[in-house]
Amino acid sequence: MNQFISPKKIYHGEGAIDRLDKIIKDLNAKKVFLLTDPVLQELGHLDYILEKLKKSQVSIEICTDVVPEPSLHIGNKIIEKVRNSGVDLVVGIGGGSALDLAKAAAVLAENQEIVEDYLNLTGKKQLEKRGLPKVLIPTTAGTGAEVTDIAVFSLEDTKDILTHEFLLADYAIVDPAFTYTLPPRVTAASGVDALTHAIEAYTSINATPLTDALAIEAMEKIAKNIRTAVWNGGDKKAREEMSIGSLLAGLSFFNAGVAGVHALAYPLGGLFKIPHGESNAVLLPYVYDHIWPACMKKMVRIGNVLHLPTDGKSERDIAIDVVKHIQNLIQDVGLPTSLSKYNIEAKDIERLVENGIEQKRLLSRSPKILNKGDIREIYQSAYEGKLTSN
Repeated sequence: MNQFISPKKIYHGEGAIDRLDKIIKDLNAKKVFLLTDPVLQELGHLDYILEKLKKSQVSIEICTDVVPEPSLHIGNKIIEKVRNSGVDLVVGIGGGSALDLAKAAAVLAENQEIVEDYLNLTGKKQLEKRGLPKVLIPTTAGTGAEVTDIAVFSLEDTKDILTHEFLLADYAIVDPAFTYTLPPRVTAASGVDALTHAIEAYTSINATPLTDALAIEAMEKIAKNIRTAVWNGGDKKAREEMSIGSLLAGLSFFNAGVAGVHALAYPLGGLFKIPHGESNAVLLPYVYDHIWPACMKKMVRIGNVLHLPTDGKSERDIAIDVVKHIQNLIQDVGLPTSLSKYNIEAKDIERLVENGIEQKRLLSRSPKILNKGDIREIYQSAYEGKLTSN
């Protein structure tokens, strides 16, 4: 028996943001806590949303304390602001960090204690109250955070998460118009993040026919449009396809789970503050270079989705071609394909290994069990920038 979970309602497509009025009325909200990336306010991108909120005759408290890869301190600071604000609705708008913080703040505002008490790896407490309703509005096409019940926090040398059904959005609004002005590097990193979600969900040991269907559609849309979205950002069609691809990938990985790539990416963010999307991108080809024999049939299907030549080729050859194609795609969108490009040194690999092996929740979904030796080989290959399959 399988299950599939998603937010109560998802509005998507250009103009979806216009549903915010109705959502506020449906929730009978009187005071809104608007949590956002500071750059969105600086660029004037919040003006339309603020106009919508004012027309709904709600009072608004704006918080721009969001930072990339947020620490526990930032999370607790925002939670305390929500607790003291008297709001009855939290609206998060921005990238994955803004949405994760909005989820955590909305729930913990009506629970006791602080983020540390509820962390997946070390927390000792269980959430008891559902918290405030929340509306999540992504401004990138990549994280899928608007449709998951996960909030990620950076620790001193790795990452940990809050995860509970209470963190799931009441409403998600996915409007590609918010992505039209994203710069190339952010478009690339968030786009490869979404592609990673789709691929890892598809090869997860927890995949189902429903998550597979979503992942396949997501892979096709993202792979077909990411180069155009990065290098010709004014192409609205490419932006729209990336937006829906990211949403599909988010729904897929939320239910099937991600695995080795994310597990090994967490220490890169924790230790070296590499943005999450880039952490995934730099590891994606090397993880699959190591695990493809354990998911051969699905690698062949990915090859078909990516429209790679298959005539006269064995399944092994196709799987290896997929790995090479992924590495080429990452290079094509201008992202680094070796850890050395991030000033990581050979002496750092063992520390990465020690942190990566602790991500048991993620590693448990890998089609191939990864031990310390496997993880060391993956990091070493990623450091050298060399694929081993041939």
